Amino acid sequence: MIRDAYAVRTGVGPRPLAGGRVPRPVIEIIERDDGLINGAPADHYLDDPAAWQPHDHRAMKLCRGQVLDIGTGAGRVAVELQRRGIAVTGLDTSPGAIEIARRRGLRDTVVTTVDAYASGAATRYDTFLLLGNNLGLLENHDRAPVLLEALARLANPGARIVAQGTDPYGTTDPVHVAYHRRNRERGRIGGQLRLRLRYRLLATDWFDYLNCSPAELSSILTGTRWRLTAIDDQDRPYYLAVIELMQ
Repeated sequence: MIRDAYAVRTGVGPRPLAGGRVPRPVIEIIERDDGLINGAPADHYLDDPAAWQPHDHRAMKLCRGQVLDIGTGAGRVAVELQRRGIAVTGLDTSPGAIEIARRRGLRDTVVTTVDAYASGAATRYDTFLLLGNNLGLLENHDRAPVLLEALARLANPGARIVAQGTDPYGTTDPVHVAYHRRNRERGRIGGQLRLRLRYRLLATDWFDYLNCSPAELSSILTGTRWRLTAIDDQDRPYYLAVIELMQ
C-alpha cells in the first residue's frame, strides 16, 4: 500500500497517464469490526516536515540518544531525524514500507516485530518513537505488557517512549459512542479498535489497535517497568505521552 502511495507522490514507478492525466490518489480503506468503513488518503505517510502536525514537531524535540522509530513506515520521521544527525533505526513489519524508507535515504532499518528484535538485538536505545498514532500498537490490555517488556529489554537506563495517541471519548457520533459501549460490555477498553486495512485487492488480517485516554494509558502501565511522566494534549483529541523506564 505504501509502495503505491510513494509511486503516486514522487513519480517513481508507473509513468503519468496518457494525455497528461494525473494518476488517481491512493486511498486506504479502514474497516472496523462493527461494519464501519472509512477511506483515507495514504500520502500522509510520505509527508515532509512542512506538512506535519504540530505535535510531530514537538515530539522531535523530545528525542535523545539512540532512537528506535517503531512502525517507521516509509520513514517519514526517521529520515528527518537522520537529516538532523540523530542516530535512528527504523523498524517495521512491512518489507514494502522498509524498501521505500531505504529508497528515501534511511540507512538503518530492520524488518521484524518488536518482540523478535528484542530477543536478539545488540543495540540499546534511549528513545522509542510511536508517532502517527502508533500508541495504538499497544493493542489491548493483554498485549500491552508484552510489548512494553520487549521495549524494556531494548532500553538503556533512563530510556523513554514518546508516543502519539488519540483520546476517543470526546465524540458525540452515535456510531462511535455505541462502539465504545459495545467494547466495554465485552470487557474491552472502550476505544480498543478491531480493524483491517484494504487497498484494491490487498487486505491485512484483522488486528487490535488502541485508542485510549491518558487515564487509561496510566492504568495500562501499572505493573510494568514504565511510568507515564508527561502528557501534551495541546492538539486534542491527539496527545503526546512521555513514558519513562523506572530505575
